[in-house]
Amino acid sequence: MGSVIQLKTKINNAYLDLKNSVDHKLELVEDKIKNKLKSDVSLVEKMTTYNLSTGGKRLRALITLGSAKLCGYSKGGRDVNLAACVELIHAATLMHDDVLDNGEIRRGKKTPRSIWGNNASILVGDYLLSRCFEMMVEDGNIEILKLLSSTSAQIAQGEVLQLQHKSEIDIIEETYLKIITSKTASLFSASSRVGAIIGQQKENIKDALDSYGKNLGITFQIADDTLDYNSQIQKFGKRIGNDFFEGKITLPIIILNQKCNSDEKLKLNKLFKKEQRNETEFKFVLDLITKYKVISECYKKADYFISLASNSLNVIKDCEEKNVLKKLTSFSIERSF
Repeated sequence: MGSVIQLKTKINNAYLDLKNSVDHKLELVEDKIKNKLKSDVSLVEKMTTYNLSTGGKRLRALITLGSAKLCGYSKGGRDVNLAACVELIHAATLMHDDVLDNGEIRRGKKTPRSIWGNNASILVGDYLLSRCFEMMVEDGNIEILKLLSSTSAQIAQGEVLQLQHKSEIDIIEETYLKIITSKTASLFSASSRVGAIIGQQKENIKDALDSYGKNLGITFQIADDTLDYNSQIQKFGKRIGNDFFEGKITLPIIILNQKCNSDEKLKLNKLFKKEQRNETEFKFVLDLITKYKVISECYKKADYFISLASNSLNVIKDCEEKNVLKKLTSFSIERSF
């Protein structure tokens, strides 16, 4: 793999390539989700309809569809059903995540909790998970049921681990990676492994796609956390500095804490111990991040996981579907949304 700087300056249409490669199936996934979330309870109907209207990349669904196609699955609708399933898990965790973080904005729109409150968001998030488990049972594959249910548990554990280390700027990178592997990468790896399972592939192919998804997810989260402190990026699905104002300790802050002097470190620690932070304090942190070249350091670390994700696919024979998934590894760090 080339350097991250080269990756970021190269035009990469990997996301659109993946979307186009699965033809109309993403539309079928959207229809499946809409039908599954219908409810006679008006508040549930309002909240789920609003949640769907906020959009999103549906990247996990696309990875499920793309992996299934790569692994030779072509007949039937299991790929669509399970792609919808992983998206519902993702949507549920976002609703719960916004409650934990007191999130006000996501994808440029108000979060459900900011409109209907925390209690409703928690319960409707649970409703999404319940519908998801119905879909797993409908699929009827024990291996998939075990995989997705254990992934849901892993995501929850990642949330708890992050809560446990809230406001600790001296958290080690190993713990940070453990958090994002559980919270984010576990669902990416499950999405790609599902494709190998329904494609009836051997264990080494399942493991390869599992590793691909995991490292892609880690890269994706590092990019997400880095974008939040990159003042050069104007287009993003949440306001710049969201993590800072919510008091989240992410990779840019961990690296900054390692690099800054004792006085700066003391002030940084005090900032994250506060209940609230302001724009002036955010500018102070941004200036430090620029001073110590933290953004480029984050991208260098992400580059390592890009290589791991790409190399995971080496055991699979060359084909167009494999090339599309390989290109997606650089999209995860190049993206500005």
